[in-house]
Amino acid sequence: VQLQASGGGLVQAGESLRLSCAATGFTLGYYHIGWFRQAPGKDREGVLCLSVPGISAYYVDSAKGRFTISRDDAANTVYLQMNDLKPEDTAVYYCAVQRYHCSRRAAAYNHWGQGTQVTVSS
Repeated sequence: VQLQASGGGLVQAGESLRLSCAATGFTLGYYHIGWFRQAPGKDREGVLCLSVPGISAYYVDSAKGRFTISRDDAANTVYLQMNDLKPEDTAVYYCAVQRYHCSRRAAAYNHWGQGTQVTVSS
């Protein structure tokens, strides 16, 4: 069971990034998928989650209207499309999965990707 996150980088405020989280060894469609982020000196926070039926749950108000989560079952990959990025979005972003339900709590997830750095300059 492995999750591989990628797609981070350095962008300017207002630009977009698409993060990917590719799964190997299991089928993503059977899991609830969360995206988390951790900024320097801060706790890891849940950003949003995609449930097995395909319903998105947002845990950060500032992500609403800017971030979209989607899943490609053929590629066994989940994506986080981030538009209109802001300096406060700077963080390491992680994908994670669990079998039971979407949650904003990191402790609820039992499989994690390695994280990808997103840096937004002003």
